[in-house]
Amino acid sequence: MFTAFERMMAARYLRARKGERFVSIIAIFSLVGIALGVATLIVVSSVMSGFQTELVNRALGVSGHVSIEAYAGERIDGFVNLAAAIRRVPGVTSVLPVLDGQVLVSVPQAGQRGALVRGVERDDLRSIPAIGGHIIAGSLNAFEGDDAIVVGAGLAASYRLRPGSRVTLLSPEGAATAFGVVPRVRAFSVAAVFDAGLSDYNNGVVFLPLAMAQTFFQKDNAVTGFQIRVADPTRAEAVLPGLRAALGSRQLLLRDWRHSNDQIIGILQIQKDTMFIVLGMIILVAAFNVISSLIMLVKDKTADIAVLRTIGASSGAILRIFLMCGGFVGVSGTLIGTVIGVVFCRNIVAIQHAIESLTGGQVFDSRAFLLTALPDQVDWADVSRVVVLGLALSLLATVYPSWKAARTDPVEALRHE
Repeated sequence: MFTAFERMMAARYLRARKGERFVSIIAIFSLVGIALGVATLIVVSSVMSGFQTELVNRALGVSGHVSIEAYAGERIDGFVNLAAAIRRVPGVTSVLPVLDGQVLVSVPQAGQRGALVRGVERDDLRSIPAIGGHIIAGSLNAFEGDDAIVVGAGLAASYRLRPGSRVTLLSPEGAATAFGVVPRVRAFSVAAVFDAGLSDYNNGVVFLPLAMAQTFFQKDNAVTGFQIRVADPTRAEAVLPGLRAALGSRQLLLRDWRHSNDQIIGILQIQKDTMFIVLGMIILVAAFNVISSLIMLVKDKTADIAVLRTIGASSGAILRIFLMCGGFVGVSGTLIGTVIGVVFCRNIVAIQHAIESLTGGQVFDSRAFLLTALPDQVDWADVSRVVVLGLALSLLATVYPSWKAARTDPVEALRHE
């Protein structure tokens, strides 16, 4: 496509000579602008995609792919037979009966906060990926009887809890007396501490043995829902008709993980798209710098263009020479920015810790976000989008100056020399 002569001339014009430094400086700034824009866009897009992926994966790690829940204040009786019927649905791999209730967690001389209590069997708790495999203190072997509780790492850190510490639960669903409803209060011993990787769960969810939770919430032989895992989470909706058939005439709330997390996923997608547009403006601004530098280069080389035309160079050759000049800036900036962006994403956690150690501040506050750490994965689909955008804008920026150079009239150009 490009002849040796055209490549030689483009390379010669890209090398700054005495008296041409200003044009080259503008070209360098254009290259740096494109590189920074591409790198920033890759980092932001990858972090946002990482947030979305990590949130979904970790949410699925503590909850089922499909949930069946009783409506507020109701209970599910005969849950053993119902769980057996659900297990027979094609595509279902496991069913966890759970009993949920709201309580006030109180630790003597430490404080109190609201939390969700989830009653589960010990073996079922072991099977939850984000819980059973992420016990950081204690053991689930002690999760039995009527005196055991499992708490999250956030709650344990806030109240300085460890295995054997006493935690008091206060439930508003108490016994009715002549003086009104008396809240139920019960103290438990911490059996284990888990780290689910989600700050909401670490700070606000505790587990009780199912039998004890039924007694505490006065729902003997009943649960409030099921957490169901399927063979293919991406096709969880395909299992819903079979689950509805298994429920029969029971009026229960049935939803898959997409509906359970649609608000978070939607917000993150909107933020990601908005940031892509806003930060894409950086590349657009850098592309305008490419136009400016090429126009100045064409003005500076008008006499050279006229001479080339008079010795036989075609207008197409002139067009391709300046396309290569601008294309080199755009392609180089895009490639450099891609490398910087990918390297930054791969080491974002180390960079975060380095900045925090230098400044003494906090770059990522897990209390303000759902995740406990910045995601450090690279979304290659987003990288491809950014690379295409950078190349497209930078190459389009070279078209007009190159076209103007190709239309230079050698007679008019040399008349003023």
